Parts: sequence; structure tokens; C-alpha cells
Amino acid sequence: MVEWFFPHDVYLPCGKNHSTIQPFNHLIIFMKKILITGASGFVGSHLVEEALGRDMEVYAGIRKTSSRQYLKDGRIRFLEMDFSNKNELAKKLKANKFDYIVHNAGVVSVPKLEDYYRVNYEFSKNFIEAIYASKYIPNKFTYISSLASYGPASSDDLSDFLKEGHIRKPINTYGKSKLKTEEYLAQLNDFPYVVIRPGGVYGPREKEILTFFKLINKNIEGYIGSRDQHLAFIYVKDLARVIIDATVSPHMQKAYFVSDGKYYTQWDLGKYAKRILNKKTLRFHVPVGLVRSIAWLLEQPAKVTGKYPALNLEKVSILESMNWKCDISALKKDLNFEPEYDLEKGLEETLEWYKKNNWL
Repeated sequence: MVEWFFPHDVYLPCGKNHSTIQPFNHLIIFMKKILITGASGFVGSHLVEEALGRDMEVYAGIRKTSSRQYLKDGRIRFLEMDFSNKNELAKKLKANKFDYIVHNAGVVSVPKLEDYYRVNYEFSKNFIEAIYASKYIPNKFTYISSLASYGPASSDDLSDFLKEGHIRKPINTYGKSKLKTEEYLAQLNDFPYVVIRPGGVYGPREKEILTFFKLINKNIEGYIGSRDQHLAFIYVKDLARVIIDATVSPHMQKAYFVSDGKYYTQWDLGKYAKRILNKKTLRFHVPVGLVRSIAWLLEQPAKVTGKYPALNLEKVSILESMNWKCDISALKKDLNFEPEYDLEKGLEETLEWYKKNNWL
């Protein structure tokens, strides 16, 4: 996003067919300056690409130890951030004066439950307090939350959708930590924030759902339980577009559910993947109770090693919930959102990327 400014003594082509050319002394181009935290991750790296595509001056907020594998574009500027240190954060924010901030940093899986609150809530609160301390409030602060901050819609009434104003009942610690940050933001009447709550995000570079596709590529199709789940998905490129749209929009102190506007069952993932990969599979179902026991066992070494398994009790609580449909009417109304990808089209591009990069 570029703003053009002609300070004085500006002369541009004029007259019929622009035949009269008058000189200009100065042309200053202001690029909107955006900070994206968690920039080295799956969603964050796509956000960086989307912002660069809009001619923004992009700062990637990362840790010292963060990989820069997907941050190779020479236009990217880097800002090492320690969210436990408010004073240092405030100094860096004051020195840079960002027009926009997208706070995407957070954790999805950690070995200790208290770490969800420490990183997703306390660090977010530190960050916002540092923004205030810097004496420079951005035009917009966009917080990336999750459907998990609401919890599932009714499993008894599968026509139910998650909607703004519904009673919020997050079912795992991750969702509760995201909710706590949303509640903190809601108390800041003078702060220009917007909250984004995506459904299941998938696309190139995503690793958690990759395990399912690896099994299908080996002709195995495994599911947890046998009841239909109603799921909401959003392709990562559509999500990145929505996030930047919301960030530069005039809408403030609002929250949006994000999906592609459709709902799917877990069987649809297998159906599309089998067609795209041209595979026939042996399908099996594992009882939820057994999966919960396995997840508990897998978690125990993580308390020592710090390496959290992809299958964990937090994840099982999501997998056994039957209804994650969400209402995106506000997104369409305020941002004119129309997804470019449904699940089938998104999986075609995702699986092709996995194959090209030898992940499958």
C-alpha cells in the first residue's frame, strides 16, 4: 500500500495528449509500515507475502531462534522481539512507529497448560502495554484468535452456527487463553483493534494435517470416531487476504469469524485427497476413548523433553466436537469477502506443494 505525496512545485504532464511537460521538483512515496508478529510460522509467512504484494513496508517480528526459511524476500525487514520484556518492546515500537500491527504470534501446542496463558495471553498483554508505553498507537492492531475462543456450536442442533454474541464455551486451554486476550482487548475502549477468528487453516507449509495426507498417500484412511463432524476450513491465502483487508479497513473494535463460507465433514478431507492423489484406501475408525488414552500417553514424555506430540489431549477435545460451523455474514458485509478457494481447490494446491517440496 503506497501513498503519494507531492510537497511543492510539482508539475506533471498536461495539455492535449499530455504534450506540455512541466518539471516537478519532488515526489515522495510513503509506504504503509506494517509489523507482523509470528512471521516465521505457517500463517505468518503467508501474511508477509500478502503484505508485500500490496506494496507495504513489511517488518517480520520473529524470535532470535526463528527460522527464516520462508522469509527470503529481500524487501523484508526483521525485528527480533521478546514479548516477556515490555521495556525493550516499547523502545523498538517507538523507534519504528508502525502504521499497522498484526499480532499473529502465539502457541497452539505446549507441554505445560500454563504456557498457553503465558504466551497467548500474558505476552499479548505485554505487547499491547508496550504499544501504549511507546506513545505511538498504530492505525490498527489486528489480533489473530481462533474459533476455539468460542468453542463449538451446538452438537445437538447441527443447523446451529457460531455467531457473535453466543455464549462462549471454549473447550480447551488454547481456546480459553485466546478468549482471555479477546476479553482484555474488549476493555480497551480507545484502542483500534480488530479480532480475526479463523476456522481450520490449511495450505502450503502447514504440518499438522500433513500426517493425515501422508497416510492417504500410503493407501490408509484413518478417522477418530464415526460420527459426522461439521467443520469450517479456510485456505491460508484467503485468510491472509482477509487479515490484511481487515487491518487496513476502517472497521475497529470488531471481531470476525473466518471460513470459506461452507461446511464440510471429516470424510470430505479424505474424499478430495484420494481424488487428487489418485489413491484407493483402506478406511478405519479409532474410538475416541482409545485416542484420548493414546494422546495422554504421548504427552507424558513431552513434559520432560518439551517436544509436544501432534496428537494431544487439547487436540482430541477439538476432534471429538461435532459442530464448528461459523457465521461469516459480518465478514462479507464489512469487507466484501468472497473466498477464492473452497476445500477441494485449496487441497489441490496444497497437495501439489507438498509433493513438489517432497513432503509427500
